[in-house]
Amino acid sequence: MIRSFQRVSQSLIVSRRFSTGRNIFFPSLALRHSPSTEERIIMADFYADSKAPVSLLTAKSHFEKLTEKEQFYAHYFSKAAHFGTRVVLRQVSPESEAIYDLIISLYSSISGDFTKLHLNETEREELLEYFSQFLGNLGNYKSFGDVKFVPRISQEKFAAACADGGLSADFDKVKESIYSIYPPASTMLGYPESGHVTGYYPSTGLTISKAEVEAIHDAVGGIILPENTRILKTGEKTFEMLISSAVTAPIGGGDAKGQSEFSVDSLGATVKLVYGDHAREMGKIAEMLDKAREYAANKTQERMLVAYSASFREGSMQEHKVSQKEWVRDIGPSVETNIGFIETYRDPAGIRGEWEGLIAMVNKERTKTFGALVEGAKKFISLLPWDRTFEKDEFTPPDFTSLEVMTFAGSGIPAGINIPNYDDIRQTIGFKNVSLGNVLNARSSKEKVPFIAEQDIELYEKLRGPAFEVQVGIHELLGHGSGKLLTELEPGKFNFANGKVISPLDNQVIETYYRPGQTWGSVFGAVAGAYEECRAECVAMYLCPETELLEIFGHTDTSTDLGLADDVVFIAYLLMARAGLVALEYWDPQSGKWGQPHMQARFSILKQFLEYGDGSFVVLAQEEGDSETITIQMDRTKIASHGRPAVAAYLNKLHIYKSSGDAARGVPFFLDASSVPAHLAKLRPIVLANKLPRRQFVQANTEIVNGKVIYKEYEESALGMIKSFAERSV
Repeated sequence: MIRSFQRVSQSLIVSRRFSTGRNIFFPSLALRHSPSTEERIIMADFYADSKAPVSLLTAKSHFEKLTEKEQFYAHYFSKAAHFGTRVVLRQVSPESEAIYDLIISLYSSISGDFTKLHLNETEREELLEYFSQFLGNLGNYKSFGDVKFVPRISQEKFAAACADGGLSADFDKVKESIYSIYPPASTMLGYPESGHVTGYYPSTGLTISKAEVEAIHDAVGGIILPENTRILKTGEKTFEMLISSAVTAPIGGGDAKGQSEFSVDSLGATVKLVYGDHAREMGKIAEMLDKAREYAANKTQERMLVAYSASFREGSMQEHKVSQKEWVRDIGPSVETNIGFIETYRDPAGIRGEWEGLIAMVNKERTKTFGALVEGAKKFISLLPWDRTFEKDEFTPPDFTSLEVMTFAGSGIPAGINIPNYDDIRQTIGFKNVSLGNVLNARSSKEKVPFIAEQDIELYEKLRGPAFEVQVGIHELLGHGSGKLLTELEPGKFNFANGKVISPLDNQVIETYYRPGQTWGSVFGAVAGAYEECRAECVAMYLCPETELLEIFGHTDTSTDLGLADDVVFIAYLLMARAGLVALEYWDPQSGKWGQPHMQARFSILKQFLEYGDGSFVVLAQEEGDSETITIQMDRTKIASHGRPAVAAYLNKLHIYKSSGDAARGVPFFLDASSVPAHLAKLRPIVLANKLPRRQFVQANTEIVNGKVIYKEYEESALGMIKSFAERSV
């Protein structure tokens, strides 16, 4: 997610040439003059979004249909989820929590009336927009893109606003980190040794290296699951693994069975286990979940909540795995929930999870559609371009529901989810799919979008919502839900015919597989997230033309209200092509680093469209002499002859490499497929010039008044966003 800066206070100006051929200036922390016109143009790339669409994530009507018991259950779960807010802030950047406190303190000091500040209307709007985007991302780096954003309002005016609120000292502590964009590597999340920023490996004055992180994981990973940890480098040969827990000493020995220190032989170093990271927050979370248990609907939910509470109180990821087993077994609840250190996208190593919590109500009517999709899942999976050797021995039909989100605590809100991420649970017990209906509906609003050909605009605006719903449904259920990992379950015992499986890629006997204790994530490392998202996206593209599948969503050759089947397929492919082009925003030309796994995946799929066969399926067209626009020209008559075969060829390789644990070939294959060639890199400035601000969601709060749970919503504005956070008191 690449963005940029504003006027930064620095005494030294450093010029650096980017791929655009323009000079970019990085003012140092004491700049006394106003930036030149050229500096303003360049710095604008990093500004917080202006006039970003703000939507209320409403689920009030669904909440009010719940029983009183269910409302209390949702309330306490929501409180637990939001108590993880500060955990996310600490995971993003060293300064994020202090900026958060500054925002909430300023709001409180002026009683929410920003007209009290000595700012003009434009300056006030710029301040509110920065605050809103910060809160929407839970940090000063974009949750979708991992790139820093800075205020449009000048540092001097920001300081004056804080002075009005009696917070000058608080602002002085963070002003440098709010505005600084030098060195340029610090504008992206990633490994500290590359100059990037991360909260997963906090600085102690010593910089931890990628090699050290990987060596520690190899030494400890088989015993301690890493999702709820951070790592400190305390000396040249000493490290601490910080474990999130309410307690500061493991109960009953913890997951490590009483072992408190490990040797990392490859480094000649030791790593000490330290409990109590985020102790206050973990304690509050466990407390809220204990209260939620009083309102559980059944014994399965009770067991799930006991395990959740133990996990966060004791720092045990094994207990979290227990909670996820019970969660999968809790079929069709009225209130759907999930909470913990879930997705690993933002950890540079791809193994530590970011905190998130989901509380939502089931949309029963829309869920019927997904139920039909689940019923046909076995048949649809059998259509994928690999044989049964590389597919689960038995597909366990998951719970697949359409939800109306009340709470999604975390740095960003997805449109659909397929969890748990523990491979052994997915392979043996199952998983759940959820489609977040009120998120999907908000994202399908009819704002004009660039890069779509004039003749396709009307159909695109009509069907991008329905087409995206089809894509998300297939992606989550049949994409993430398909595939078998060829595994040595224990020494000498395999879940496949070892030594007899022939790879369809080279007709040779497959010699790679997952060893005992290995997981998909540990074998494929940092690329695993983007790789798997790409595989799931390809499954969606490959299967969406299936007539029977489209009929489930109401799209047939004769349908009019929901969209003709062929039209929906065309728009689904056009959506993917456009997403692949827009993805260039999230690629850094200096480091070659992708800031967002989904966009890395989508760009690689666009490359398949562009390069397949004679290259006539998709063309990125520019009129002669026009350097400001790009038009995606897609020949819809060639989806069957070019588009789908391109996806099939790509998907087959991605899947076989993953299934067989062949990271030695799979990782470089995917990295090459998602690399940006020079002729496409040249399009990035046009993509940046046409980028649209990302939607922000204002979420409701609940509170108990006179023994009743009250559902409180806020206005769709930056002020509504700030007020909603200020009233959560986390």
